[in-house]
Amino acid sequence: MSRFLPRLLGLVSLCVLAGCSAPAFLNAVTSRAGFETVRDLRYAPGERGTYDLYVPNGASAQTPIVVFVHGGSWDGGSKALYPFVGQSLASAGFVVAIPNYRLYPQVTFPGFVDDGASAVAAVAKLGRDGGHGLPAGRHPLFLMGHSAGAQIAALLAFDERYLRRVGLNARDLSGFVGLAGPYDFLPIQEERYKRIFPAATREASQPVRFVDGREPPALLISGLADTTVNPEETRSMARAIVAKGGRVETRYYPGLDHVGAVSSLATALPLGNPDLRDTVIRFLKAHAR
Repeated sequence: MSRFLPRLLGLVSLCVLAGCSAPAFLNAVTSRAGFETVRDLRYAPGERGTYDLYVPNGASAQTPIVVFVHGGSWDGGSKALYPFVGQSLASAGFVVAIPNYRLYPQVTFPGFVDDGASAVAAVAKLGRDGGHGLPAGRHPLFLMGHSAGAQIAALLAFDERYLRRVGLNARDLSGFVGLAGPYDFLPIQEERYKRIFPAATREASQPVRFVDGREPPALLISGLADTTVNPEETRSMARAIVAKGGRVETRYYPGLDHVGAVSSLATALPLGNPDLRDTVIRFLKAHAR
């Protein structure tokens, strides 16, 4: 650590002088060893229709794939902010795909969920056919998301209409991981979100409404200091899964805020709660099949 400290302090100083964001700094100190990155693979037309792929060295025909859906309140965010997530999971032996998707005001609900389904279908096809350093095979497939991305990924896992339209179904998934996700957020109070979720489709935007107990196993994580998405959203989703006889694990971390629910995945710096990353990796490994 003593040898790393001068480099860390130097990077902190450069970041402050350059006015860079916290994710930019976090990505700057994240290792690039042990995996290959392929950027801007196309899954749909348009500027937002691409995903980045992180393939660990030595990936095989059975290496699990995690599709991570970024957050950003459905009107912001980018895959460019999350190389640290790609590295975190790739270093644990998982292939990681991080897609962009269209944002409000270009689309309203369910446009961004449709994009998520198209991205998952493209990644699943790549796993079957192989390419970009990923051997063809039967790769266990997981969905994972943070914040708005957790809502999108949860709908893909729990409302089968989306995956069915792209030739997949929930039985093709090995599991779902939700980090600080909004799953049960009606009634909507803010005008901004009323525009993103039009009244005609609003009921269908709630993942909790689609739980039937037949879904893939879920890991739901929330920080108890989260003031952006109330941890009660996670509790509500977990209660619904238990009531229907589904499989769910939950973790609630005291002192962890909304950003900490994803920054805890970082390996470069001791951010958030390291147990969160350990818990996610244990869950993924336990349910890879």
